[in-house]
Amino acid sequence: MFLKTLSGRFLLLTIIFVMLAEVMIFVPSVARFREDYLRERLERSQIASLTLLAAPDDMVASELRQELLANADVFNIVLRRDEMRELVLASPMPHAVDLVVDLRETTAWSLAHGAFDTLMNGGDRVILVMGEPVKGGGVLIEATMAEGPLKAAMIDYGKRIFFLSFGLSLAIAGMLFFAIRRLIGSPINRVVRQIQNFQSAPEDSRQIIEPKAGVTEFYKAEVALAEMETELNASLLERKRLVALGGAVSKISHDLRNILTTTQLLADSMEMSKDPRVQRIAPKLVNSLSRAVNLCERTLSFGKAEEADPIHASFAAHQLIDDVVEAERLAIGEANVKIAMKVPPKMMLWADQEQLFRVISNLTRNARQVLVAGKKGGDIIISASEGDGNSVITIQDTGPGLPPKARENMFKPFEGSARAGGTGLGLAISAELIANHNGTLEMTDSTDQGTTFQITLPMP
Repeated sequence: MFLKTLSGRFLLLTIIFVMLAEVMIFVPSVARFREDYLRERLERSQIASLTLLAAPDDMVASELRQELLANADVFNIVLRRDEMRELVLASPMPHAVDLVVDLRETTAWSLAHGAFDTLMNGGDRVILVMGEPVKGGGVLIEATMAEGPLKAAMIDYGKRIFFLSFGLSLAIAGMLFFAIRRLIGSPINRVVRQIQNFQSAPEDSRQIIEPKAGVTEFYKAEVALAEMETELNASLLERKRLVALGGAVSKISHDLRNILTTTQLLADSMEMSKDPRVQRIAPKLVNSLSRAVNLCERTLSFGKAEEADPIHASFAAHQLIDDVVEAERLAIGEANVKIAMKVPPKMMLWADQEQLFRVISNLTRNARQVLVAGKKGGDIIISASEGDGNSVITIQDTGPGLPPKARENMFKPFEGSARAGGTGLGLAISAELIANHNGTLEMTDSTDQGTTFQITLPMP
């Protein structure tokens, strides 16, 4: 329905407001018309009286007297001059005077009240109008007249004012309607159509609105909408990549698990070796393979499904971090990178051991890769402490720090990587795992002197 549209309602409101404005103008206009009408009758009466006074010895035929009264549209005329009150012209009146109107003392309220009284109660009444003669033609002039013609003239004038006002309101409303429709309606409709188009294909970047509104407010709205659609489009594309990644991981998890299971059996046989170096490394290799097999079995793929809820248990912090350090030392090889740990021997952690291992391993591996890529080497220190009901684990390196883009997109998959070719999934996965523990993972420092990550876990 047209009146339910913004344009239709604006058109209706415009007509209503214009008519209200005309009503506010109508009352004083009609009141002024009534005053002008009465003053005109007094002026005609004065002219008629002066005509009579100009005749020698007031010798004027009775026909002329009646013609003068008819022309003035009054019953009789009284003129006061030189302190004398004189009945200049007279004719029979239908009845006595019903109302006296003194035009010498008028106010806006009295004029409006008189106009309303004439329209509501006027008709067969006889009114006596009093006023000052123009151009010093005397002290006072009075005229008696019928109110019926006055009321008829006021009604006729009111009708003309009404139709004129109504026509003007329609014309003004029409002009405002087309102006508003062009200035407001068209931009709004354009935004609505664009939103509908974007909704149908949010992954199509061609559907993102191009701001070009001429009105500043609408242009700002289109800019904000374009930014929102750009972010949503990027998020959907990112989610699509994550879903694809999750699907790929789930497809290869079964075969990879079989391969790792075979490797685990071979590692088990290494434990039978009498070589001291093999005996020292074999248990750690078996533990690493067990974690890999467990990871494949649970199919923890970021983007395809949520991470499993953590299974909390109490374990030694030193043992877990030592496993991470030993695994990274093997990966360092001959690079000039040193890794150390500062963990109280008796400190215990309350968390999912496998998930926490993944988090610390991810952070340590990132630090090691940055230091190795820098070719200058450096140090990595993993420390742990307790306080304020929390367990705190810190991974600190002496690398060059993270680039601005990596800091701005920290913990965002495919955006927060600090090295070329990285995906940023490690940090995103780590943040999710720690959040599932009701803990926090944050980067507390990153300068050209190094980067520090801090894991905070609540104690039981």
